[in-house]
Amino acid sequence: MTFKEQRLAFAKILSTQYPQEEISSFFYLLTDHYFGWSKFETHQKDNDIIPSENQQHFSEAIKRLKTHEPIQYIIGETEFYGLPFYVTKDTLIPRPETEELVEWILVDQKQSNDKSVVLDIGTGSGCIAISLAKELKNADVSAVDISEGAIDTAQKNAVLNNVEVTFNKRDILTTEILQNSYDVIVSNPPYVRNLEKKMMQSNVLDFEPETALFVEDNDPLIFYKKIATLALQYLNDGGLLYFEINEYLGLEMKQLLEEIGFKNIIIKKDIYGKDRMMRSQR
Repeated sequence: MTFKEQRLAFAKILSTQYPQEEISSFFYLLTDHYFGWSKFETHQKDNDIIPSENQQHFSEAIKRLKTHEPIQYIIGETEFYGLPFYVTKDTLIPRPETEELVEWILVDQKQSNDKSVVLDIGTGSGCIAISLAKELKNADVSAVDISEGAIDTAQKNAVLNNVEVTFNKRDILTTEILQNSYDVIVSNPPYVRNLEKKMMQSNVLDFEPETALFVEDNDPLIFYKKIATLALQYLNDGGLLYFEINEYLGLEMKQLLEEIGFKNIIIKKDIYGKDRMMRSQR
């Protein structure tokens, strides 16, 4: 089978489940992953015969895509803030709105030439911590996560991106002492209520780690309350606490942080106009 024949067959098989544009994107991500080719280079190879070992890769990818498994898990990698990241079933797939959170932190921190000490809580793939370490050359960045698999993936991503980040396995809900004092604490903790599951797509529900996504309906701010309480103790004076938040709970979050003792609380919308980020100050 030639690459052109494979591309056409790929599109036909998946046409009942995905839009054509998305199918094309999948195909070029696969050729980039397995051959290192751009879209243009892939078309130049239209009449070449696919090696038998690579033919199996396409067959396996089709089988997995038909179950709506995310393409990022199939190829085991994605891009975040212009950097490559490995992703596994132990980590969430980094989202574009989280890039906006990183950008907000960077804009704030780059206004200061001081060396900043940063902690990322619930790091997952390490995308926030590693992106900050890459951009803030003077920063001392550390990160924690409850999942050993996530920590392992994050460590590999730090090596992949040639940055130094200290990673530790830790359950933040049972943590009473942090290892340092910080200028910045950031977290994208679980915040999706169980009642919101019905609004989510199967590619998220069936494949991404539940412990990194969901909280109980009767205590949806459990992680924020714990992290903010620790941050009040361990942030330096004037230190900043950043959160990615549930779009439906912005006002509740603001009230929570005020009650704990934070000031200068700002809720920021993402590119979709949703309340998605929050910054407060000790």
